[in-house]
Amino acid sequence: MNDVLTIAVVGAGTMGLGIAQLAIQHGLPTVLFDLNPAALEKAQAAIATGLGRLVEKNKLTPEARDAALARLAATTDMSLVRADLIIEAVVERLDVKHRLFQELATLNGPATILASNTSSLPITQLAAPVPHPERVVGLHFFNPAPLMPLVEVISGVATAPAVADAVEALARRLGKTPVRAADAPGFIVNRVARHYYVESLKIVEEQVAPFEVVDELLEASGFKMGPFRLMDLIGVDTNFSVTNAMFASFHQDAKFRPSRIQQQKVDAGHHGRKTGRGFYIY
Repeated sequence: MNDVLTIAVVGAGTMGLGIAQLAIQHGLPTVLFDLNPAALEKAQAAIATGLGRLVEKNKLTPEARDAALARLAATTDMSLVRADLIIEAVVERLDVKHRLFQELATLNGPATILASNTSSLPITQLAAPVPHPERVVGLHFFNPAPLMPLVEVISGVATAPAVADAVEALARRLGKTPVRAADAPGFIVNRVARHYYVESLKIVEEQVAPFEVVDELLEASGFKMGPFRLMDLIGVDTNFSVTNAMFASFHQDAKFRPSRIQQQKVDAGHHGRKTGRGFYIY
């Protein structure tokens, strides 16, 4: 497997723009695709702001910032999404990811690696209908991608060892700490962390304590962010979809049961920081 020299990111949401920023910051020409022009414009502004903060902190020179921004090409034209490695960061729905990977496979040769930033969907299932499933791999960044050091590398049943090796090497080039994870629901981090959210939501559902108190207590215990502030940062809708996917993958195991409170937040459009309101108002 050749070294990864070019990257494309599909999905200009919080995770997609973070991954794109990370790539251009480390010298990789990157295409950022989204169907929504407004989302692309917002993502470009956020990337420029993120790099600007690094300049302010003397972690990046103005010249390096400008060079990084010059490596970014934003587009709504799917035919331009061609690269050595394509990372999808779209909605956590198997059918959507299947259609996307199949389309990308028609636009790119069999040597192009197709990576998913999925938090919970099995890589084996993602790869199954895709031509050359051996080039499909999980590459799970954490939010915010430019700052969080961990990346999970997940091989499905069909994933070629050379593909997993290539994305692990890329993660190291991006300054990350890659960890190999088996293709199990939620992989490692989300399987463990799910209970941080689920049990906290149960406490609120059962009126043991309000969500603000839960956050205060857990932060006072040493957690950097309480579960409700963290859900607002990640996206209440994203967090809820991951819980639903894991609940289904574990055959409705009660310990992964989604919360009615979280469902109401999603139904109301209170998705957290990105919408100005989640559990808190921003």
